[in-house]
Amino acid sequence: MQSKGRSKLFIDNILIYGLGSMISKFVPLIMLPIITKMYPNTGYLGLNDLSTTFISFAAALAVCGMYDAMFRLFFDNKSEEWQTKVCSTAFVYVSVSAVFISIICTFFRKQIAEWYFDDAKYEPLVMVTILGFLISATNQIVSAPTRIQNKRKVFIITNTISPIISYSIAIPLILKGYYIMAMPIATVIAAFTLEISFSVMNRKYFKPKLFDKETLISLLKIGLPLLPNFLIYWVYNSADKLMITKLIDLDAAGVYSVASKIGHISNLIYTAFASGWLYFAYSTMNDDDQIQLKSRIFEYMGAISFVATTALMCVSKLGFVIFFPPSCLEGYLVTPYLFVSPLMLMLYQIIANQFTIAKKTYMNLLTLSVGAILNIVLNLILIPAIGIEGASIATITGYIVSILLCVFWLTRMKLIMITKKTCINALIFVMFFITWRFIFHSSYILSCVSGLCVISIYFVFYKNMIFNILKKRRNKK
Repeated sequence: MQSKGRSKLFIDNILIYGLGSMISKFVPLIMLPIITKMYPNTGYLGLNDLSTTFISFAAALAVCGMYDAMFRLFFDNKSEEWQTKVCSTAFVYVSVSAVFISIICTFFRKQIAEWYFDDAKYEPLVMVTILGFLISATNQIVSAPTRIQNKRKVFIITNTISPIISYSIAIPLILKGYYIMAMPIATVIAAFTLEISFSVMNRKYFKPKLFDKETLISLLKIGLPLLPNFLIYWVYNSADKLMITKLIDLDAAGVYSVASKIGHISNLIYTAFASGWLYFAYSTMNDDDQIQLKSRIFEYMGAISFVATTALMCVSKLGFVIFFPPSCLEGYLVTPYLFVSPLMLMLYQIIANQFTIAKKTYMNLLTLSVGAILNIVLNLILIPAIGIEGASIATITGYIVSILLCVFWLTRMKLIMITKKTCINALIFVMFFITWRFIFHSSYILSCVSGLCVISIYFVFYKNMIFNILKKRRNKK
């Protein structure tokens, strides 16, 4: 693939998926302060987050890495028969797996309510959560052909419709006093609507009679080693919420949930990247300079991540003061950690993809496991000591350790090259983050001035590249 064509593919995917992600996050972002004020206390937000956390964990078990395995095998053969066989086999496996897990969870619903949600009265919430998991797991597979074929317009449309449906259902339920069930029920209905839509759009790729045992074995060879990775991602993204509930209380989990949702605005960048990344990564994996290509992308996306996080830190406290009740103010300190965490995951996935291409997916497991174990250990130590900020520190520390280990091994394997500018970018950001946390965070002016200075440094580093991109876009128009 020519360099110009690759650049256009990568940038266009990022921009298109970024727009789709922005639309999908815009409605929840606007609604978050409203929803927060509609609830009597933040504990209900904590319950909703626990429900979402359960769904993501159970779905990871049921999908078993099949989403990535489908991507990998789909491009092995361009025949429609092969592609349909791959998709159909994955769908049958995930459907059976999801139904099996949902039956087990239904049988133990009372125990789940007592242990996970801390009270047997939440048994109805468990049932809705199980239904949400069942839809989430199968939805990942039926929507996959749309992503595999890089249908970006469909991505934008579906990401626009989903949150609108969800909040259109949730708000009336909250107003009627269904504080516990409103958001989970709304999420289930919105997800089911999307699943029906994707099932219709991608129906030619799903024919259960084409289920093939040999294809399943090939899928599992790629997917099974990735399963622990997804469970580890769950530890990074969700275990802290459960541990906050257990070690502190639901109200603290609610405040953390608000900070998490604001912090996860960075998912605009991460989701845009992730949605376009798999297609780009596998379609260029046989290029002669793919190592240099991945190294440059790692550097550039790192700089974008640092600039975006710095910008958020400038306005974090002001945003919480304006939009949220005083009970949530503590969240402004936590938000930058939670904002940069998905971006750290993005940077990890850029270089860790080299393990998958080399068919050494077990290396993903090793590097992620060390960070995840450290995350849990730090949670146990820091949450009782310094509260919800301790959970966010544990999360970002785990990601950083995983990235450093990944860089170490890939460098030794000569599968990645880390530039000096990448190291300088990281050093500048770390120094600013520490200074902001201990000196600037309480002052609106100092936060903004110092943050703008750091952003200006990054702009100077990459001004030529920025101007060239803008010039090419202008000439094209």
